[in-house]
Amino acid sequence: MADTQTKHTMQDILARHKGQEGPLLPILHSVQAEFGFIPGDVVQIIADDLNITRAEVHGVITFYHDFRDAPAGKHIVKICRAEACQAVGGNAISERAFEKLGVGWHGTTTNGAVTLEPVYCLGLCACGPAAMVDNKVVGRVDADKLDRLLQEAGA
Repeated sequence: MADTQTKHTMQDILARHKGQEGPLLPILHSVQAEFGFIPGDVVQIIADDLNITRAEVHGVITFYHDFRDAPAGKHIVKICRAEACQAVGGNAISERAFEKLGVGWHGTTTNGAVTLEPVYCLGLCACGPAAMVDNKVVGRVDADKLDRLLQEAGA
């Protein structure tokens, strides 16, 4: 059950999208921008407002990888999983990140410093493997560069 402050915040978010055609995705983006993730206790509030089921809202949240159901780490590291990056060592980079961070995809380190996410193409196909750290794209990621990036992120 959402607390009073969360309910008020949700009223504001829902009011901003009132009358909008196809409002669910924009609402979810606004919720995540506000809270940093989609809290479970707001799913029913959204469903009630849009006159859809909780399952429909949950289905959209879980379908799109950019939505989170828990807070992300202080830094978000995304590693490209597209074919071009895989062809030049992307899988090895992913495995090294798993090993260094001790988490898998969508995991957050125990110290809360880094969340690791897959991404499907960063547009650096000629400079793969590619990664993104806090919205900064990095090309030609090798083991040493990955280690530096993770160290700078506090992992």
